[in-house]
Order: sequence, then C-alpha cells, then structure tokens
Amino acid sequence: MAIKHIFFDLDHTLWDFESNSKKTFSHIFDRNNLSIDFDKFIEVYKPINHQYWKLFREDKVSKAELRYGRLQQTFKSIDFSYNDDLIHLLSEEYITYLADHNDLFDNAIPVLDYLAAKYKMHIITNGFEEVQNRKLKNSKLLPYFDEVITSEKVGVKKPNPKIFKYAMDLTNAVSNESMMIGDNFEADILGAKNMGMHVIFCKFNGESATEEVNSVENLIELKNFL
Repeated sequence: MAIKHIFFDLDHTLWDFESNSKKTFSHIFDRNNLSIDFDKFIEVYKPINHQYWKLFREDKVSKAELRYGRLQQTFKSIDFSYNDDLIHLLSEEYITYLADHNDLFDNAIPVLDYLAAKYKMHIITNGFEEVQNRKLKNSKLLPYFDEVITSEKVGVKKPNPKIFKYAMDLTNAVSNESMMIGDNFEADILGAKNMGMHVIFCKFNGESATEEVNSVENLIELKNFL
C-alpha cells in the first residue's frame, strides 16, 4: 500500500524543544532577576524534565505536578533558594514565553515543502494544547498540517492506541497507508507500530531503538523513504 498520510510528532522532531526551552528559561530568569548558575540549571533540568514527561505519559503525574515538580526538583538539586510562589510564577511564564522561540531542526521547512506536494500531513503530540498551537503558528509550521491532534483533546497520550485511532478517524486515514515520524521510541514508534502504521524514528536525542526500524539522523534523510 502506498503512503497517503504522514503524522509527525512536534517537540524534538520538527520543533527544537531543547534550544527553545533554554532560550525561554534565559528570558524568564532575566525578567525575574534570578541569580542562578544557568548552565548548571539546564544540565540538571534536562533529565529531570525528561523523566517527568515519561511519568506524565504514564498518567503517574498530572499536568500541574509536571510543571511544578520539574522546577522544584531542579532547584533543590542545585541548592537554589526557592519558594512555591517563585515556582508557580516561573512555570506560568515558561508556558507564556515558550512559543516566542521557534528554532526548528535542520531542514524542517525544505522537507515539509517536499512532502506537502505528495502527502496529507498531520501532527500528533502529547504537548499541552494551549502552547502547541502557538508553537505551530509562530514557527510557520501550521500551514503544512491538515489536523493537529493533541493528547489533551483526545484524553489519552501516545503510545495509547486510542490517540492513534482518533487520528485515523479524524483524517479518514487507514493505518497501512499512514506513517508516524517521531523521536520518542516508546510513544511515537511503538505506539504507531502497534496500530499497524509505518514508522520512521528520528534519532536526534540520543535515544536508542529497542527493535529494528527505519531511522534518520537528519530530517533531510526522510527523502530516502518518502
């Protein structure tokens, strides 16, 4: 069967989350005159944030617990003095300003231009509804996609099969004519494979595959498969 629909993940796949997150923290720390070892903060925050997102995908923490916990744990780890008011303020400002920074992965736009002529394209993301749409709009990605499916809209997160089923139904796609492209092997790749979709794993973040699948290390390599 020929591929007709492509479903992209957003963060860490097209939209360079780590770069944009770092710029956002720099901005809000400056806004609030925080004297902090910024490089140390980023170094410690990155794996803590990754772990909190894993817990969030598994429904072990809430959205509010993720936003609070990742900052609280990082500040505690680097012995930075904090209070609840500061964490709540920073967590709100982080969401407010995150979509103002819109670095994309190399070749994102040329590859989307190439694919748009041949396929219907959509987004499936576990990110928060209020910020994902602003990211897509501000980064000029939105016109490439017919549908944007968020986990908040569906009520479940990747790799839950319900979000992929919802996406199929919404777009009138069938699984064996659809491809999922993403960076998280568990959520994007295994989740889609279990629904009978084709997959391409974006190996951008050092995550390893637990089974053999097609993979790329730069978005331009998608042309080798599509």
